[in-house]
Amino acid sequence: MIKPNLPDIQIKRVYDPPSPDDGYRVLVDRLWPRGLKKEIAALNEWLPDIAPSHRLRKEFGHIAERFDAFAEAYRQELADNQQLALQLRERAEAGRLTLLYGARDSEHNQAIVLQKYLKEMK
Repeated sequence: MIKPNLPDIQIKRVYDPPSPDDGYRVLVDRLWPRGLKKEIAALNEWLPDIAPSHRLRKEFGHIAERFDAFAEAYRQELADNQQLALQLRERAEAGRLTLLYGARDSEHNQAIVLQKYLKEMK
């Protein structure tokens, strides 16, 4: 029996310098990061529609104490509309995928939730 490729998914702040080891670079923020020029971002793709809804972003407000509730609600949004998540999962199975985010907090952001969600997909 052939095992499916395990997804190779990393996360990185979009303001960090790109690396050849990044593989396919996808920005997963709904809004374009402030002060960042597109050519410096070195993206392969920007998927604003996979990011949390505007309502959910505002409720979270990047307040660490709200992260668990945010993560649960965001996972539900992803489950309700899986097409983009499936595309990213397939991309990750083909080679390294780097999810890029703009938030300052490297421990409480949507890329962490999305990475875990994509890795758990069947």
